[in-house]
Amino acid sequence: MFCDKAISERIARHFAAVTFESLPAVTVQAARRALLDALGVMLGASGLSEDAYPYRRRAELASGPSRLLGFATRSTPELAALANGALAHALDFGDTFDAGPAHPNAALVPALMALSDADHGIGFGDLLAAMAAGSDLACRLSLAPARPFEDGGWYPPPLVNLISTAAACARLIGLDASGIRHAMGLALIQGSFPNEIKYDSGSPIRGVREGFVARAAVEAALLARAGARAFEEPLEGRAGFFALYGAGADWNILLDDLGSRFLGDEVSFKPWPSCRGTHPYIEAALSLREDAAPDAIERIEADTGPIQEMLIRPQPLKAAPSRPIEAKFSIPYTVAAALIDGTVTLATFLPERIGDAATRTLAARVVEIRNPDWGRAEAASGSLTIVLKDGSRRSGRVMQAAGHPDRPLSEAALVAKFVDCAAHAATPLASAEAAALAEKILNFPTASPAAQLAA
Repeated sequence: MFCDKAISERIARHFAAVTFESLPAVTVQAARRALLDALGVMLGASGLSEDAYPYRRRAELASGPSRLLGFATRSTPELAALANGALAHALDFGDTFDAGPAHPNAALVPALMALSDADHGIGFGDLLAAMAAGSDLACRLSLAPARPFEDGGWYPPPLVNLISTAAACARLIGLDASGIRHAMGLALIQGSFPNEIKYDSGSPIRGVREGFVARAAVEAALLARAGARAFEEPLEGRAGFFALYGAGADWNILLDDLGSRFLGDEVSFKPWPSCRGTHPYIEAALSLREDAAPDAIERIEADTGPIQEMLIRPQPLKAAPSRPIEAKFSIPYTVAAALIDGTVTLATFLPERIGDAATRTLAARVVEIRNPDWGRAEAASGSLTIVLKDGSRRSGRVMQAAGHPDRPLSEAALVAKFVDCAAHAATPLASAEAAALAEKILNFPTASPAAQLAA
């Protein structure tokens, strides 16, 4: 596939030109909110995610300037990005771009923080500018393929983050457009994210995958700074990113309004720590709870489409998860927990909670009703009908889950989420201390070194 629009060059020049001063005010605020959310989720995972432990252990074998979030140890920027990146999606609580889908800040924040920690000359305003450009590109990449990435056997979220995070890292350390373009190519060399990540429901890679992305992106940027070269056209080349993974691309999606519209402004922040596809079902269950006592329920019918089927099949296994990551990707479990507890929190996915007999009994009553009209556009949609033993029915439909920009989480809700996550950190923070830290993140001076934020 050939393209005459010099896509990679135009995007690289855009990254090189982005400054904090050029960002719209709404984009600055969106980046601060995304940073708060990502740091909180990583803090929570530092205490809750056993799957992330091997990545921290690997990073602790080396010494360096970049701190491992939640701990007193430091490592090289590459390995700190690996360890912190493994935390970023481990709780499945980070932000998401529902239209993509993508998780544009999951690798971006740990990678940028690792580089900022290593260079006190990087200002916080520069970090926000790199975040804004990187999250925007991740969203654009997720929308642009001519054929869905999954149809080619690839898992989109880390795949798009690989390119966007490398470009953002290169921008952060001051590379010019040529260096940024080559950083994207050097990242491409390191990428392979097969859809087996999704199909193997028990694989821990699903939670820690962004560590690989963050490390590769940091490595690519540092190699480009050292003079390494990759490809002139990493995105549009005959065997470049889109030819390999997307069977082509809609170049207008990548280029339209580039620099004036930042799609990272349009991410959704999760109110519940589970796969985004479970959220509309959780919300529907909570809305129906007062009229449907668990012991009065005969069955629960969940409308699904092609996106949701992995969250409910095979039903017997989804109703009886054995590990937290399995519970987070289960409509039967999350719906049953919401109906029984009246909430879904980090505690919902603790090992001792997911084995609860009453929850499993109710989860076994959740059955799939395939909706032939639903496609990929309904990724954050869901519909439940609760059939009671007396024959009566209660229905709830959520076509856009809470947390979407059209139904945003308030700043107070984001701070409360940060406080809850910080309480579960490896070194837990008291509520008042965590709330004060959240306010500092939301108002951190842009002229200050970004490394001071990590401190």
